[in-house]
This record gives sequence, structure tokens and C-alpha cells, in this order.
Amino acid sequence: MVYKVIGLMSGSSLDGLDIVYVHLQEKVVTTKDSSRKWEYNILHAACYPYSVEWKERLAGAVKLSAMDYQLLHTDYGHYLGQQVRRFIAEFGLDYQVQLIASHGHTTFHLPGRKMTAQLGDGAALAAETGINVVADLRAMDVALGGQGAPIVPMGEKLLLSEYELFLNLGGIANMTAIKTSAAFVAFDVCPANRVLNELAEMKGKDFDEGGAMARGGSVDERLLDLLNGLDYYSKEYPKSLGNEFGLKTVLPLVREVMEHPGTDNPHAEVLKNGERRLPLRDALRTYVEHIAVQVRAAALINDTGLRKMLVTGGGAHNTFLIERLTALLEPLGITVVVPEAALVDYKEALIMALLGVLRWREEHTALSSVTGAARDSIGGAVWMG
Repeated sequence: MVYKVIGLMSGSSLDGLDIVYVHLQEKVVTTKDSSRKWEYNILHAACYPYSVEWKERLAGAVKLSAMDYQLLHTDYGHYLGQQVRRFIAEFGLDYQVQLIASHGHTTFHLPGRKMTAQLGDGAALAAETGINVVADLRAMDVALGGQGAPIVPMGEKLLLSEYELFLNLGGIANMTAIKTSAAFVAFDVCPANRVLNELAEMKGKDFDEGGAMARGGSVDERLLDLLNGLDYYSKEYPKSLGNEFGLKTVLPLVREVMEHPGTDNPHAEVLKNGERRLPLRDALRTYVEHIAVQVRAAALINDTGLRKMLVTGGGAHNTFLIERLTALLEPLGITVVVPEAALVDYKEALIMALLGVLRWREEHTALSSVTGAARDSIGGAVWMG
């Protein structure tokens, strides 16, 4: 059977809403481990950038009262439905879509307290579109004591089995790996695009295109050591990060040693220890190196001897970051693969579509080996449109 599904993904970098229309079909694979595989065909895809108003509303969600948060949850659900209707109209998909799978936009993520929250009311989305919806995909795993993240490994396992390592460079970098010949593990590596983009905004840019500004800078070893010494990196997996780690822990460290914007004589600016403050290009260069170093450390969990890493997400367009990753991973025998643009940009939305189908079929969507939950689970709330 072919499932005709729309997948929705909104990442922590707040660049926009990713939408894919995909056909999914389970295929019969005759192997000694009888593993299941799925085929996919991305027919249409789009990213609808957020308006300034929506960026501000989503970024400020964690500061709202309970009432205002719930109102935003509802408003954003209707907004998602409106964007899906726009997508359907643009690509002529009326009466073709069987299911919508929505990740929502993560706000609070506190797995230690068995709580995670994604904005985007599934009922509102179903009401707007008249199509069945699967949403709230992380909650069951978190309720079972899991990290609820990363959420994509089940999809990587079923759709992209030719790779052994998967790196997604979104607002947060996360990795999936084959730990042994049978088991998958995954975890958040470090903040990525969210920090790089926040730094680029100091220059009036949405992002550092191709890593051009970072390429022109130098690594500051004192800052690199501070970043690499953060407690999170010494923790064992399973582990996951919320947006606040990048915004409230990492960014203040970087900004504390940077030049002040508009400084006429930056070389006159010094820190208390007499060191000069960093220009933006050096801060970006150092943070790119930090990401590359942490990815290299994370990649060492793979012990199968199989060494192909698929790199997707917005950070895969940062050619300088990819160069640094390649330089640090090649000595380990790991080949970095950046696939076609559709998979780079829409892999997570594609996987949301598959998770929606698995939930509809009442099959597992989350792996306890990845998240540390008490068991594998079927995640997602279903709303009949």
C-alpha cells in the first residue's frame, strides 16, 4: 500500500516551516535479520519562512502565562493548517493527501521531569484541513522515562539503511549511529545553527552564508576550551538538549569574550585578564570548530567499522562547516556524504511523515535504545479531520 502523506517540521533555528508531500511504501526485504524497510518518494516540498511576528511569538513562547501559551498553541495549530492548505493549493493536491504528520515547534523539553511540549494543536490543524492528523510525537517516550529525542532514528533506520552514521545540523546538531550490528543509539551533540545564526544577526544577517564570515576568522583556543569543557559533553547518552542550552549557556559564553558592536577601536577592547576581545569572524570560526570537535567525539561511538555519515539539515549548506567536519572525520575513516538538496533540507519532515504512518498503523515510532525509555513505544495523538 502507498501512503500519501504530508510531513511538517519546525526546527529550533526558526527559519521556517518545512512541508513535504511524500509517497511511502513498505517493501519486502529478504535478509538474514528480516529487517523492515520503507521506500519514499518526495513529490513536492517547500519551506515557508516565518514572518517577523511569528518568529517573535515562537521565540517568546516560554515566557508566556499558561493561558497565553495555550492560546498560542491553538493559534499555531490553525496557522499550520492554513500553511498546509496553501501548500495543497500551490501543488494541486486536493483530495490526494491521506494523512498529515506534524512535529510542532518545541518549546519546553524537560525529560528529567517527564515533560516535553511542542506548540501546534493537532485538533486545530485537523479542523483547518479536514485531513486526519498525527501530532505530539514525543510525549509517550518522555512519559516512559525517555529523552524524547532525537526523534528521527526510527525513520533513518527504515528509510536510509545504507548509512551507518547520521548527522542532522539543525538548530541543534544530533547524531544517530549503529552502536553494534543490531542496535541504534542517538543523542543531541551540541547547539549548532541556532548559535551560529544568532551570531550572524549581530552583522544584520539571518545566517553566515556558506560559512564565509567564519572562514575569514581564527580559532580562539581559550573560547574553544571553555565551550568543549561544558558539563553536557561529558555526559553519557541517552541525552538531549533544549533550546535554552544554546541561548542561555553557550551564547553568553561567546558574547562575553566578543567585541561590542560598533566599537571604533576593537584592538583597544580587552578582557580582565588582558586578552583582546574577539571580532565576530573569530567567534564564528571558533564555534564552527566547536561543532566539528563535538561531532568527531560523538562519531567515535560507532564501533562496527562501517563509516559513511549522511549529513542533512540547514548546516549542510555551510560549506566551511562541512570542510571542517571532513578534515576531522577523514582521519577516523569516516566519509562525509551530503546528499541531494531535497533530502538535505527536508529529511526531518520526511521522517515525520513516516512516523505519522507508523502511528496510524499502531507500530513503534520510538526506540528505547535511543532515548533510554522503559520500552519502545508508539507515539502520537491522532485527530480525525
